[in-house]
Amino acid sequence: MNQEFDIYTETMAKVYADQNHWAKVVQIYRHLLVREPERLDFAKALAEAESKLAEIRPPNVDHLVSLFGEWIELVFRYEKLQKLKQLKNRL
Repeated sequence: MNQEFDIYTETMAKVYADQNHWAKVVQIYRHLLVREPERLDFAKALAEAESKLAEIRPPNVDHLVSLFGEWIELVFRYEKLQKLKQLKNRL
């Protein structure tokens, strides 16, 4: 079993919640619900964690982060291309 999943417990979710790490709390409760789908308390805690996460993270932030990463990559490629063109013109 994956060692990270071994520490996915209700207690660990509460520790992360106390530290306001809502994405991790959501991840843990989703895992716990797969293992014990009958646990309504887990479902309630998951809903609360997802609500807290939505409050602090605007929708589509992951998409924006991805786009920003692509933009940075393109800037570096453009700079390299410009340097290559300058080198070509010198030769």
